[in-house]
Amino acid sequence: MTPSEIQSIKQRFGIIGNAPALNYAIQVAAQVAPTDMTVMISGESGSGKESFSKIIHALSPRKHGQFIAINCGAIPEGTIDSELFGHEKGSFTGAQEARKGYFEVTNGGTIFLDEIGEMPLGTQARLLRVLENGEFIRVGSSKVQKTDVRVVAASNVNLLDAVREGKFREDLYYRLNTVPITVPPLRERGDDIYLLFRKFATDFAERYRVKPVSLTPDAVVELQRFQFPGNIRQLKNVAEQMSVLETEREIDLRRLRQYLPAEQTSRLPMLVHAAGTATDGAGNAYSERDLLYKVLFDMRRDVTDLKKLVLELAAGQRPHEAQELVRQNSHLFTNLNVAPYEGGRPLRQPSEAGSEYFIPSVEEDADYEDESQRVEDISHETEEETLSLDAKEKEMIIKALKKHNHKRKYAAHDLGISERTLYRKLKQYDLEQL
Repeated sequence: MTPSEIQSIKQRFGIIGNAPALNYAIQVAAQVAPTDMTVMISGESGSGKESFSKIIHALSPRKHGQFIAINCGAIPEGTIDSELFGHEKGSFTGAQEARKGYFEVTNGGTIFLDEIGEMPLGTQARLLRVLENGEFIRVGSSKVQKTDVRVVAASNVNLLDAVREGKFREDLYYRLNTVPITVPPLRERGDDIYLLFRKFATDFAERYRVKPVSLTPDAVVELQRFQFPGNIRQLKNVAEQMSVLETEREIDLRRLRQYLPAEQTSRLPMLVHAAGTATDGAGNAYSERDLLYKVLFDMRRDVTDLKKLVLELAAGQRPHEAQELVRQNSHLFTNLNVAPYEGGRPLRQPSEAGSEYFIPSVEEDADYEDESQRVEDISHETEEETLSLDAKEKEMIIKALKKHNHKRKYAAHDLGISERTLYRKLKQYDLEQL
């Protein structure tokens, strides 16, 4: 499917954004729509799963048939069978007349079963029969009826976990999961967050006859760092609150934070201090991954400086001067968490005061007859440490891609990074062909 075709679908169904994971989900929905295959849409609450069910119905041969969206978690357990499959008159207290269920009413159309993980086990058995044979029985009846309905299901919970816990039928899970579609959460969609905010701000400005609110650059950054556990629905609520309550139409960082719960601002995993906060010197929240990258880059720079120093001295075969210069540049050693070991002895050892490090002299170190060999060994080990930072990261990316059959979304999730970061790393390490 071409980018222009995907863009056409977005415009038709009011979908905003250009995240690769979003485009891929739209592509899968469009490709499966002409078939009668059952589709399982997974994604967090508020991420827009129902829009994909409408795409599947509208692009299918059933588009002239009826489309019904049902929230299985909103129907009481005692009446859900009657709602879905209908009932006969007098089949239970209050059944004053016979009633058709949704599977009978939508014959020839599409049913969207949202939050299907909330469906009772008894109803799951009835649904499996519909999917397998196209047959159902009204409550209180013994007559088998036929229906031709396409089922699109959705869940915001992991159904495999529900299967293991005995809350969801395994045979139904595999029958529903013929074609899986994963809708990405808003926090993984990068620049789409601000695009959606602008769209909502414009819509609410027209509704309430006010000037659209806008964000300062630092506020935009903060908005895109927010986790949005409520996804698009939460972002829409934030935009509406601002449109109604703010007198100044340009929102700065301070005012924006009043609308964003503090405990949801920073992305997990986080480095949490004893007080329970995770902030930098300016009081801004930071992620553990950002901090780890900074530490690694600082460490690599120090190790590189040390490598250059040792190699220069090794080339001149001046071990005694090496000892003196290393002592003068002891910060290169104190910045390292682990002291290099050679021949069972550390390059640095604690002094009696316990606050400084000294380098054993040639005379003191009887294990090394040739000091130049000692410098060469240290240089070799330092080079391996330097190279290992990029090599290990590249190795982990390759392993994650192989583990998930080169599906980048799942590989990124396993690595604890966003898809956007993974794409950048693939380009950096020339792994785009994987």
